[in-house]
Amino acid sequence: MDKKKIAKVTRFRYQILTIIFLVLAGGLVLLPKYQKQEGIKTEYLLNHSISPERYISTNQIADKLINQDPSFILVDLRDEDSYNNYAIPNAINIPFGKLFDEESLMYLNQSQFDVVFYSNDNFYADQAWMLCTRRDFKNLRVLKGGINRWFKTIIKPEIPSEDKAKAEFDLYATRKASSMYFGVMYPEQVIEKEVKIVSKPAPKKVITVKKKKKRPVEGGC
Repeated sequence: MDKKKIAKVTRFRYQILTIIFLVLAGGLVLLPKYQKQEGIKTEYLLNHSISPERYISTNQIADKLINQDPSFILVDLRDEDSYNNYAIPNAINIPFGKLFDEESLMYLNQSQFDVVFYSNDNFYADQAWMLCTRRDFKNLRVLKGGINRWFKTIIKPEIPSEDKAKAEFDLYATRKASSMYFGVMYPEQVIEKEVKIVSKPAPKKVITVKKKKKRPVEGGC
């Protein structure tokens, strides 16, 4: 597929996503499966849906992983095959279609950790953020650019051109160090021309999430 076709498909996807955001934020659609959920106020949802504050960068996530920050859960929304082929270290797999399955809710509807959604790009992660925010789940974030940006910035960061500012080279040095941490080998480490990605199993992150107690039904005689 050439660049023009890719750009056209991408624009179309984000036009659809914009429509979904507006519909959900305006409360114009009641999803049958969740229609008993009152959710949050429309004004709050709309204000948050257009705010960039929900995004977290690949640099921030890499830093958290390297420093073994225990305060967040990475949620990979892609299908199981894609997840098994490659996933960001310590991510758990909750395919988008299983977002509100009972076993998924213990990770999403809790207040102990920040929940960071990611997919290939922002498309499904933004939708997951919107749907969970509408149900008043807390501490939700979206990995900006998804796993595609993770590869471009962390796994295979691009070397700045000579005319770039020092800050760009400092950022590249940080990203290169991160990529080495995640298993990328460089020519100065091994005598080869091409960078190879070496599979390095990350230590499994044990996540203990307390289940929310069901509230007793009010009313009665």
